[in-house]
Amino acid sequence: MMPLPGDWLLCHSVVGCLLLHNLVLMTLCVHCATASCSQSCYCSESPEGGQSVRCSGLRLPKVPRDLPNDTRHLYLDYNLLTTVPTDAFLGLPLLIELDLSHNELAQLEPWAFRGLAESLEFLDLSSNRLMALNPRAFEGLRARANLTQNPWHCDCNLQSAMALLEDLDPVSLTGLVCQTSEPKDAGVRGVPFLSVANADLCVTLKKTTDVAMLVTMFGWFSMVISYLVYYVRHNQEDARRHLEYLKSLPSKRSEQSSTLSTVV
Repeated sequence: MMPLPGDWLLCHSVVGCLLLHNLVLMTLCVHCATASCSQSCYCSESPEGGQSVRCSGLRLPKVPRDLPNDTRHLYLDYNLLTTVPTDAFLGLPLLIELDLSHNELAQLEPWAFRGLAESLEFLDLSSNRLMALNPRAFEGLRARANLTQNPWHCDCNLQSAMALLEDLDPVSLTGLVCQTSEPKDAGVRGVPFLSVANADLCVTLKKTTDVAMLVTMFGWFSMVISYLVYYVRHNQEDARRHLEYLKSLPSKRSEQSSTLSTVV
Protein backbone atom coordinates (compact mmCIF):
# COMPACT_ATOMS: atom_id res chain seq x y z
CA MET A 1 0.00 0.00 0.00
CA MET A 2 1.52 3.31 -1.09
CA PRO A 3 1.85 5.98 1.66
CA LEU A 4 -0.20 9.07 1.28
CA PRO A 5 1.61 12.29 0.31
CA GLY A 6 0.80 13.79 3.70
CA ASP A 7 2.31 10.83 5.57
CA TRP A 8 5.39 10.94 3.36
CA LEU A 9 5.93 14.63 4.11
CA LEU A 10 5.41 14.01 7.83
CA CYS A 11 8.01 11.23 7.90
CA HIS A 12 10.57 13.33 6.09
CA SER A 13 9.87 16.27 8.41
CA VAL A 14 10.47 14.09 11.47
CA VAL A 15 13.71 12.70 10.00
CA GLY A 16 14.82 16.19 9.11
CA CYS A 17 14.13 17.44 12.62
CA LEU A 18 16.09 14.54 14.13
CA LEU A 19 19.07 15.19 11.86
CA LEU A 20 18.98 18.88 12.68
CA HIS A 21 18.80 18.07 16.39
CA ASN A 22 21.85 15.77 16.17
CA LEU A 23 23.73 18.39 14.19
CA VAL A 24 23.03 21.00 16.87
CA LEU A 25 24.20 18.61 19.62
CA MET A 26 27.41 17.82 17.74
CA THR A 27 28.04 21.53 17.23
CA LEU A 28 27.51 22.19 20.91
CA CYS A 29 29.86 19.35 21.87
CA VAL A 30 32.57 20.63 19.55
CA HIS A 31 32.05 24.14 20.89
CA CYS A 32 32.35 22.95 24.50
CA ALA A 33 35.51 20.97 23.73
CA THR A 34 37.02 23.99 21.99
CA ALA A 35 35.92 26.37 24.73
CA SER A 36 37.89 24.37 27.31
CA CYS A 37 41.10 25.32 25.51
CA SER A 38 42.42 28.63 26.75
CA GLN A 39 43.61 31.46 24.55
CA SER A 40 41.91 30.11 21.41
CA CYS A 41 43.94 26.90 21.53
CA TYR A 42 42.69 23.93 19.56
CA CYS A 43 41.89 20.66 21.36
CA SER A 44 41.60 17.23 19.79
CA GLU A 45 41.45 13.66 21.02
CA SER A 46 44.86 12.17 21.75
CA PRO A 47 45.64 8.62 20.49
CA GLU A 48 46.55 7.62 24.07
CA GLY A 49 43.35 9.10 25.44
CA GLY A 50 43.02 12.57 26.89
CA GLN A 51 43.58 15.64 24.74
CA SER A 52 46.15 17.17 22.46
CA VAL A 53 46.19 20.93 22.95
CA ARG A 54 47.74 23.05 20.20
CA CYS A 55 48.49 26.68 21.04
CA SER A 56 51.10 27.23 18.34
CA GLY A 57 51.73 30.64 16.81
CA LEU A 58 49.28 32.59 18.97
CA ARG A 59 51.85 35.15 20.23
CA LEU A 60 51.16 34.11 23.81
CA PRO A 61 53.28 36.08 26.36
CA LYS A 62 52.89 33.48 29.11
CA VAL A 63 51.88 29.86 29.69
CA PRO A 64 48.07 29.48 29.80
CA ARG A 65 46.70 28.57 33.21
CA ASP A 66 43.33 27.01 32.27
CA LEU A 67 44.50 24.03 30.24
CA PRO A 68 42.47 20.80 30.41
CA ASN A 69 43.64 18.47 33.20
CA ASP A 70 43.68 15.49 30.82
CA THR A 71 46.12 17.12 28.38
CA ARG A 72 48.57 14.56 26.97
CA HIS A 73 50.30 16.65 24.28
CA LEU A 74 50.81 20.41 24.64
CA TYR A 75 52.22 22.54 21.82
CA LEU A 76 53.23 26.07 22.81
CA ASP A 77 55.76 26.61 20.03
CA TYR A 78 56.13 29.85 18.05
CA ASN A 79 54.88 32.14 20.80
CA LEU A 80 56.40 34.99 22.84
CA LEU A 81 57.18 33.18 26.10
CA THR A 82 60.20 34.66 27.90
CA THR A 83 60.16 32.51 31.04
CA VAL A 84 58.63 29.33 32.44
CA PRO A 85 57.46 30.16 35.97
CA THR A 86 57.42 27.84 38.94
CA ASP A 87 54.66 25.19 38.79
CA ALA A 88 53.61 26.30 35.29
CA PHE A 89 52.35 22.78 34.46
CA LEU A 90 51.49 21.48 37.91
CA GLY A 91 47.86 20.70 36.97
CA LEU A 92 48.74 18.43 34.03
CA PRO A 93 49.58 15.02 35.57
CA LEU A 94 49.08 13.12 32.28
CA LEU A 95 51.30 15.28 30.07
CA ILE A 96 53.76 13.20 28.01
CA GLU A 97 54.91 15.75 25.40
CA LEU A 98 55.62 19.46 25.85
CA ASP A 99 56.77 21.67 22.97
CA LEU A 100 58.18 25.06 23.98
CA SER A 101 60.38 25.55 20.93
CA HIS A 102 60.73 28.79 18.93
CA ASN A 103 59.91 31.15 21.78
CA GLU A 104 61.91 33.87 23.56
CA LEU A 105 62.74 31.78 26.62
CA ALA A 106 65.72 33.16 28.51
CA GLN A 107 64.94 31.77 31.97
CA LEU A 108 63.54 28.61 33.53
CA GLU A 109 62.56 29.29 37.11
CA PRO A 110 63.15 26.68 39.86
CA TRP A 111 60.66 23.80 39.71
CA ALA A 112 59.27 25.07 36.39
CA PHE A 113 58.34 21.49 35.43
CA ARG A 114 57.26 20.27 38.85
CA GLY A 115 54.50 17.68 38.65
CA LEU A 116 55.70 16.22 35.33
CA ALA A 117 58.41 13.88 36.66
CA GLU A 118 56.26 10.75 36.37
CA SER A 119 54.58 11.46 33.03
CA LEU A 120 56.67 13.67 30.74
CA GLU A 121 58.63 11.81 28.06
CA PHE A 122 59.71 14.55 25.66
CA LEU A 123 60.49 18.24 26.24
CA ASP A 124 61.37 20.56 23.36
CA LEU A 125 63.25 23.73 24.36
CA SER A 126 65.01 24.27 21.05
CA SER A 127 65.36 27.62 19.28
CA ASN A 128 65.09 29.85 22.33
CA ARG A 129 67.44 32.26 24.13
CA LEU A 130 68.65 30.05 26.94
CA MET A 131 72.22 30.78 28.01
CA ALA A 132 72.29 29.23 31.48
CA LEU A 133 70.96 25.91 32.77
CA ASN A 134 69.08 25.92 36.07
CA PRO A 135 69.20 22.35 37.46
CA ARG A 136 66.36 23.07 39.89
CA ALA A 137 64.03 23.68 36.95
CA PHE A 138 64.53 20.06 35.83
CA GLU A 139 64.51 18.51 39.29
CA GLY A 140 63.25 14.91 39.11
CA LEU A 141 62.54 15.15 35.37
CA ARG A 142 63.45 11.99 33.42
CA ALA A 143 62.31 13.16 30.00
CA ARG A 144 64.37 13.44 26.83
CA ALA A 145 64.92 17.13 26.16
CA ASN A 146 65.85 18.96 22.98
CA LEU A 147 68.23 21.77 23.99
CA THR A 148 69.61 22.64 20.56
CA GLN A 149 69.67 26.08 18.92
CA ASN A 150 70.18 28.05 22.13
CA PRO A 151 73.04 30.54 22.78
CA TRP A 152 74.52 28.51 25.65
CA HIS A 153 77.23 30.25 27.68
CA CYS A 154 79.57 27.54 28.89
CA ASP A 155 81.21 28.45 32.17
CA CYS A 156 81.81 26.97 35.60
CA ASN A 157 78.16 27.43 36.57
CA LEU A 158 76.96 25.47 33.55
CA GLN A 159 79.53 22.74 34.14
CA SER A 160 78.39 22.40 37.75
CA ALA A 161 74.72 22.41 36.72
CA MET A 162 75.18 19.58 34.23
CA ALA A 163 76.60 17.39 36.98
CA LEU A 164 73.30 17.78 38.86
CA LEU A 165 71.06 16.63 35.98
CA GLU A 166 71.31 12.96 36.85
CA ASP A 167 67.67 12.14 36.15
CA LEU A 168 67.40 13.83 32.75
CA ASP A 169 67.93 11.57 29.73
CA PRO A 170 71.70 11.77 28.98
CA VAL A 171 70.98 12.17 25.26
CA SER A 172 69.47 15.55 26.07
CA LEU A 173 72.81 17.10 26.97
CA THR A 174 74.39 16.23 23.63
CA GLY A 175 72.41 19.08 22.08
CA LEU A 176 74.06 21.63 24.34
CA VAL A 177 76.47 23.49 22.04
CA CYS A 178 78.55 26.33 23.50
CA GLN A 179 78.17 29.66 21.72
CA THR A 180 80.30 31.57 24.24
CA SER A 181 82.56 30.40 27.05
CA GLU A 182 84.44 31.57 30.10
CA PRO A 183 87.39 31.40 29.90
CA LYS A 184 87.30 32.33 26.23
CA ASP A 185 90.25 30.11 25.34
CA ALA A 186 88.67 26.95 26.81
CA GLY A 187 88.26 25.45 23.33
CA VAL A 188 84.56 24.61 23.68
CA ARG A 189 82.94 27.22 21.45
CA GLY A 190 80.90 25.84 18.57
CA VAL A 191 81.04 22.21 19.73
CA PRO A 192 78.85 20.09 22.02
CA PHE A 193 80.16 20.54 25.53
CA LEU A 194 80.02 16.83 26.30
CA SER A 195 82.40 16.13 23.42
CA VAL A 196 85.17 18.15 25.09
CA ALA A 197 86.15 15.62 27.71
CA ASN A 198 89.11 17.53 29.17
CA ALA A 199 87.44 20.91 29.47
CA ASP A 200 87.58 22.41 32.94
CA LEU A 201 85.69 25.68 32.98
CA CYS A 202 86.17 26.08 36.73
CA VAL A 203 89.94 26.49 36.49
CA THR A 204 89.69 30.30 36.45
CA LEU A 205 87.39 30.25 39.44
CA LYS A 206 89.77 27.91 41.25
CA LYS A 207 92.69 30.27 40.56
CA THR A 208 90.66 33.23 41.75
CA THR A 209 89.68 31.32 44.86
CA ASP A 210 93.29 30.36 45.53
CA VAL A 211 94.43 33.98 45.15
CA ALA A 212 91.64 35.14 47.46
CA MET A 213 92.67 32.55 50.05
CA LEU A 214 96.29 33.64 49.83
CA VAL A 215 95.35 37.28 50.22
CA THR A 216 93.13 36.42 53.19
CA MET A 217 95.85 34.34 54.82
CA PHE A 218 98.41 37.12 54.25
CA GLY A 219 96.01 39.62 55.83
CA TRP A 220 95.52 37.45 58.91
CA PHE A 221 99.26 36.79 59.14
CA SER A 222 99.97 40.53 58.96
CA MET A 223 97.42 41.17 61.71
CA VAL A 224 99.01 38.51 63.94
CA ILE A 225 102.52 39.90 63.38
CA SER A 226 101.33 43.44 64.07
CA TYR A 227 99.68 42.31 67.29
CA LEU A 228 102.81 40.48 68.41
CA VAL A 229 104.99 43.50 67.68
CA TYR A 230 102.59 45.76 69.57
CA TYR A 231 102.44 43.28 72.47
CA VAL A 232 106.23 42.98 72.72
CA ARG A 233 106.77 46.72 72.52
CA HIS A 234 104.07 47.41 75.07
CA ASN A 235 105.51 44.83 77.46
CA GLN A 236 109.03 46.17 76.95
CA GLU A 237 107.86 49.65 77.89
CA ASP A 238 106.13 48.33 81.00
CA ALA A 239 109.20 46.29 81.90
CA ARG A 240 111.46 49.31 81.46
CA ARG A 241 109.26 51.44 83.70
CA HIS A 242 109.14 48.69 86.28
CA LEU A 243 112.93 48.36 86.27
CA GLU A 244 113.34 52.10 86.63
CA TYR A 245 110.98 52.02 89.58
CA LEU A 246 112.91 49.19 91.21
CA LYS A 247 116.21 51.01 90.66
CA SER A 248 114.83 54.06 92.33
CA LEU A 249 113.91 52.23 95.53
CA PRO A 250 117.45 51.69 97.03
CA SER A 251 118.45 55.29 96.46
CA LYS A 252 115.48 56.49 98.51
CA ARG A 253 116.39 54.14 101.35
CA SER A 254 119.99 55.43 101.30
CA GLU A 255 118.80 59.02 101.56
CA GLN A 256 116.63 58.10 104.52
CA SER A 257 119.57 56.36 106.25
CA SER A 258 121.81 59.44 105.69
CA THR A 259 119.19 61.67 107.21
CA LEU A 260 118.91 59.50 110.29
CA SER A 261 122.72 59.49 110.75
CA THR A 262 122.84 63.24 110.61
CA VAL A 263 120.16 63.58 113.27
CA VAL A 264 121.97 61.24 115.59
